[in-house]
Amino acid sequence: MTGMQSYTIGQAARLLGVSPDTARRWADAGRITTHRDEAGRRLVDGRDLAAFSVELARSGTVEEDTPYTSARNAFPGIVTAIKLGDVAAQVEIQAGPHRLVSLLTREAVEELGLEVGMEATARVKSTNVHIDRT
Repeated sequence: MTGMQSYTIGQAARLLGVSPDTARRWADAGRITTHRDEAGRRLVDGRDLAAFSVELARSGTVEEDTPYTSARNAFPGIVTAIKLGDVAAQVEIQAGPHRLVSLLTREAVEELGLEVGMEATARVKSTNVHIDRT
């Protein structure tokens, strides 16, 4: 597995389904923990963003600046949980207010290099959820 992924405020906002201004306000208020990189940009650790996205979805908070889209069947989000078995695996993605769960092979999870806090897209076809690493 690789090192922890971090996200800029803009990337975090897109994954949470809010505007960058909303994400900045949340960071300023201490709702999202950030740190600065060597260039001075504010970053959010992937695991912190994953936990916050689940908390946000559970609270049912809807921001007035939540974007609307006509895109169907693709849910970009953040990996919030991975449960590995001997052969099968379960991957959970929080995509804005949507929690998606996919059952796939352990081998697929390992080949994709999926980790909690990593950006991924869930693609839904009928009753199947496919995961694309982004």
